[in-house]
Amino acid sequence: MPSWLLPEGISDVLPDEARRIEERRRALLDLFRSYGYELVLPPLLEHLDSLLTGTGRDLDLSTFKLVDQLSGRSLGLRADTTPQVARIDAHILNRAGVVRLCYAGPVLHARPAHPLATREPIQVGAELYGDPTIDADAEIAELAVQALRRCGAGRVQFDLGHTAILRALLAADPAAASATDEILAALNAKDGAALGEALARTTATTAGAVDALSRLHGAGEAVIERARRELPAWPTVALALADLDRLVAGLARVGVEASVDLADQHGYRYHTGPTYAAYVPGLVGAALRGGRYDDIGQAFGRARPATGFSIVDLRELASLQAADEPAAIRFPRAADAALESLVASLRERGEIVVAENGVPSACGFRVDRQILRIGGSWQVVALSPGGGDPDA
Repeated sequence: MPSWLLPEGISDVLPDEARRIEERRRALLDLFRSYGYELVLPPLLEHLDSLLTGTGRDLDLSTFKLVDQLSGRSLGLRADTTPQVARIDAHILNRAGVVRLCYAGPVLHARPAHPLATREPIQVGAELYGDPTIDADAEIAELAVQALRRCGAGRVQFDLGHTAILRALLAADPAAASATDEILAALNAKDGAALGEALARTTATTAGAVDALSRLHGAGEAVIERARRELPAWPTVALALADLDRLVAGLARVGVEASVDLADQHGYRYHTGPTYAAYVPGLVGAALRGGRYDDIGQAFGRARPATGFSIVDLRELASLQAADEPAAIRFPRAADAALESLVASLRERGEIVVAENGVPSACGFRVDRQILRIGGSWQVVALSPGGGDPDA
């Protein structure tokens, strides 16, 4: 096998793509900062028990594992940054009150999310700790929409869910609680026959309510109203539906129509409240996922309310919109203080200035100007449309 071949699902990021990714990464971090989110950079490698805290079996299967030759302990290469940021909030920062953190960096997956996915996606996200109210979830949802728009996404579709409703139904019925795995699998697959089998030993109230969940999906406001009629009028259920009402209204204010799917219980063992996935045309699967995951910090010594989102892969989002080819200026190499001063000032202003010495640069920039010595001084002049020297 040639030594230059990379493992399956791993690829280099070449100049054009790298530029698009970096432009969007910078735009997103500037956006997060404008909302008051502080950047953190967790390590790529951590003790395995810390990485998998509260995340369930799905993340375990996605995590590369190895043994630390210094300590003999099991280590993991992060497959998700969220548990690391929760650790930082709970144990390292240990601040009182509301904390807003953001991150941007690669994660590694032992298996790709879908057949066309990379195993080294670039994950970007924001997390809000210390606020248990729906206001925090609404802020995160609004920020998620703005993040997708900063990445060039046009139409954005939000699918909302809420794990607290099913959690309340299962907690009230021991037979249902014992069949949690089967119920979750059937709901997520919207498999009516399998759901009927899973609910065979439950009470009529539980069976009717969970069966109703399997059919409660569609336009946001309409589904919420149906849910109020078809689900038990328990305080937990009423509060969850009020949460969804607030999120649907908040998304509408920023120009996004949201759907609600109460059968979607992906992340049930991790999320504790509202959940959402955002989809944009041109991408396979969700572009962004998020939701509430209270008390994840308990494993690190401090339980905290928490809500947040992650862009699944900035590389995929960046591919949706081609970046403009940057304009550049070429200049001749010469030992001349005036020329060096002009080049330095142009670069300080953000211009791309490329040195040439008789050999044209093979770069991905659109060289549309050059620096020439005219009348005893160095000047920036436009190139002719063919790329040659300007007319005398």
